[in-house]
Amino acid sequence: MLSNPLNLPQWLQENSHLLKPPINNYCVYDKDVTVMIVGGPNARSDYHINETAEWFYQYRGSMLLKVVDGDNFRDIPIREGEMFLLPPNVPHNPVRFADTVGIVLEQPRPTESKDRLRWYCQHCWEIVNEETFHCTDLGTQIKEAVNAFKASDEKRKCKNCGELADLVPRNVVRP
Repeated sequence: MLSNPLNLPQWLQENSHLLKPPINNYCVYDKDVTVMIVGGPNARSDYHINETAEWFYQYRGSMLLKVVDGDNFRDIPIREGEMFLLPPNVPHNPVRFADTVGIVLEQPRPTESKDRLRWYCQHCWEIVNEETFHCTDLGTQIKEAVNAFKASDEKRKCKNCGELADLVPRNVVRP
């Protein structure tokens, strides 16, 4: 049976309290495609790696999508009204600011697929920690991994330079 259309401004007025840190997302559809409403601010330093593409649309305000493009770390600003299609397997960290709202669409994960959360040392840019899992519930699984990383100095310590990886991204400028 088909669902009714979702009135986004009304949904936000009634449900914005559901967009809570550290991920700030709420899944509104999860059948043939996953549709999430994502609010800001968030404060996370992990890079998500998904074996399927992700589509970002910025409904209110702007966001910054930090990515690893080949061997280069770079920032992709996505401003209000803009959309961006992120190809599969690109490490990315969506940075959301206060009073912003975006929509993210993801494809269902194939049974054999693995999502990864990766943290980099913000001093030498080596990989500090990586968690791998089959994603069945994006909201809870990512929150669990992020919170476990935050709670463990052992997971946060860079084996290359000895620095503790940051819990929030450095030098972020709102686009």
